[in-house]
Amino acid sequence: MSRIGKLPVQLPQGIKLDITQQLVTVHGPKGELEVKIMNGIEVAVDGNQAIVSRKNETKKVRAFHGLIRKLLFNAVTGVSKGFTRTLLLSGVGYRAEVQKDILILNLGYSNPVEYLIPDGLDIACEGNTKIIVSGIDKQLVGQSCAEIRSLRPPEPYKGKGIRYEGETIVRKVGKAGVA
Repeated sequence: MSRIGKLPVQLPQGIKLDITQQLVTVHGPKGELEVKIMNGIEVAVDGNQAIVSRKNETKKVRAFHGLIRKLLFNAVTGVSKGFTRTLLLSGVGYRAEVQKDILILNLGYSNPVEYLIPDGLDIACEGNTKIIVSGIDKQLVGQSCAEIRSLRPPEPYKGKGIRYEGETIVRKVGKAGVA
């Protein structure tokens, strides 16, 4: 039995599930998300919790049991609380600003880099060097942060670049001076 899959998903106040054959729609105060359910997995609501169970014991169904439960848990968390990731810019002249639905980044290139903000995400800048990405879909928040970070990943010698808040960059020692 899957250790993650057998745990029930707690449904906070105000969260509603609509369960069909292949789809679970999660409605909450921040919006709604859909989770696809594969054949062999079923979702049932019991009071204020959702229970994910298997119909059969094939290898593929057992492999997806915990995944479906975690995707459902992330959808419930997203529509109730939301997800937030923070990116930090470090480097001389590195700045970020939001104009309408475009994130404009000055990252030491000859021209500023423009990142189009996807639908369903909110990006805000605190000061010039802190980017806060928030939304209800955990996968979309993480993917967008990874795309922004890939525009100028942190380098190991001076630590310049875009990094996640709390991420530690392993620094390297530069060349020894020629005597």
